[in-house]
Amino acid sequence: MLYKNKELCKVRTVTTFLTLSKEKSTWKNEIIKASNFCNDLSLKFLESQYEVQSIRIVTNAFGEYLDTSSLENAKEDLSYISGLLNSLDVSNLRIRFAIGEAKTKEEIELLPELIRDFGDLCNACVNIELDEFGVLDNDMINHSSKAVEKISQITPRGEGNFNFTVNFNCKPLIPYFPASYFDSDLDNCFVIGLETPDLLVEVLKEFNASNTSSDHNYLFKTYYEILSKALQYHVTNIKTIIDDFTSLHNNNNTNNKGFKFSGFDSSAAPSKNCSSMVEVYEQLGVEYFGASGTVEASSLLTKVFKSLKDVDLVGFSGLMLAVTEDMGLAQGTKNEDFDIRSLLTFSSVCGIGLDTVPIPGDTSIEKLNALMRDTGTMAYRLNKPLTVRVFPVPGLKAGDITSFESDDLCNCAVLDVL
Repeated sequence: MLYKNKELCKVRTVTTFLTLSKEKSTWKNEIIKASNFCNDLSLKFLESQYEVQSIRIVTNAFGEYLDTSSLENAKEDLSYISGLLNSLDVSNLRIRFAIGEAKTKEEIELLPELIRDFGDLCNACVNIELDEFGVLDNDMINHSSKAVEKISQITPRGEGNFNFTVNFNCKPLIPYFPASYFDSDLDNCFVIGLETPDLLVEVLKEFNASNTSSDHNYLFKTYYEILSKALQYHVTNIKTIIDDFTSLHNNNNTNNKGFKFSGFDSSAAPSKNCSSMVEVYEQLGVEYFGASGTVEASSLLTKVFKSLKDVDLVGFSGLMLAVTEDMGLAQGTKNEDFDIRSLLTFSSVCGIGLDTVPIPGDTSIEKLNALMRDTGTMAYRLNKPLTVRVFPVPGLKAGDITSFESDDLCNCAVLDVL
């Protein structure tokens, strides 16, 4: 059957989580061990006809191992790590690195220039907490907004903000960047993230081609069943590969702790090189993403992603609406199908907040702060993980079209921050 086609379900990332210490002499062994593990597991997936797109390594908070006493010292340490990563033999797979979270104002202030200089080998986040009265830490939000602004000013076209996000109510073990971070109290582990928009679209197309019913309740119940069945099929297959691999790997590596499997992030994780999530909404009967029915369809999809059985779900495990990573969503900005407030509304029933959203280059710090507070309030009030990853684009105003050059990004219209 169509849903069993492995080409429709890709492994977006094999992500390892590890702890680095101040002992710089230990970094090389830890990073090589993680990369070898990712590479070996990726080869097993490929042997079973599952394409792997990237391998990723995530560390504990960078202030726990980098020398953050000065920007120069932090750069020197990251240069050493970057050299290690660039020298790895990882079967032509893309390798990405996250330095963990910034926990202080001083650490946040280091990020713009570190991200400018090391890019995809320096993904980072800030986790915003609530105080004892349930109020968001606005000082940390303000420092984060200033970092967003500076990154936009010192990286070409503001693209450096692809590597920085602000997290609200997010736990460790998110496999997707840059929201990833690790807690040094945890054991080394790994998580699998998938790319499944192609699977969702094709399964819905196959059903709709033969369906004659117009009963809404029947349709939505059936949509849930067929999508959940398709996703479960591939997750079960992939979990079997993992179990076989980890059993063999641990038996052959008795002198090290290895990496424990901690689960799947079942999010669809769209990219510019696969079907758009907009196509999924259209197959669900929504006229266009942003039209009436979008919230209901978003809720249905979230239920599908959380329906998996016999596996642990971690990270977002929900609906990802990454505006500049999805060709359909990018086109929707040009069509004026939705705005930032709409994206926040949809996040109330899904995720992941405001992700890769281009905004006017002159957006004030006060507006950025308010946007983050709105997102954070929703995250904690609804007890769900949400993030803010926005791209202030220098020189552009609302409605202008971006001219991003990154292979990861689609060009789209700048959305206003009201």
